[in-house]
Amino acid sequence: MGSEDRPGTGAPTIREAMIRAARLHPLDTTVAEASAALANPHVHLLLLVEDRILHGTLTTGDLTGAPGPLPALRYARLAGRTIAADADLALVHAEMISSGRRRLAVVDSQGALLGLLCLKASRTGFCTDQGIAARARPG
Repeated sequence: MGSEDRPGTGAPTIREAMIRAARLHPLDTTVAEASAALANPHVHLLLLVEDRILHGTLTTGDLTGAPGPLPALRYARLAGRTIAADADLALVHAEMISSGRRRLAVVDSQGALLGLLCLKASRTGFCTDQGIAARARPG
């Protein structure tokens, strides 16, 4: 486990800890499509993006009871689901653990998506682009 996985050691930043290869979904994603994407146990937060700007995020709970053909953006939100890249990683890590939140979208001051901060299931650190790529490789 590298320093980027252990908040408080070597003072890693959110920018260093975030993944950059997050899956993005277009603004016209339907509730049915979003629900299907969120059925993957590794997907906790769906990112609705256009021209690099994050317009909304979705969790499974946001879509409960929503009709499948409707635009998922209607049920999306940003409040409480984004973080600045220069926020204190150790404080954010502690807050994510206490709140049970495992994903935060990392955005700049203009709302452009920079990456995704992904707390590991073990709660001991953060997912990496390399780890996600390795998990996606067959066999």
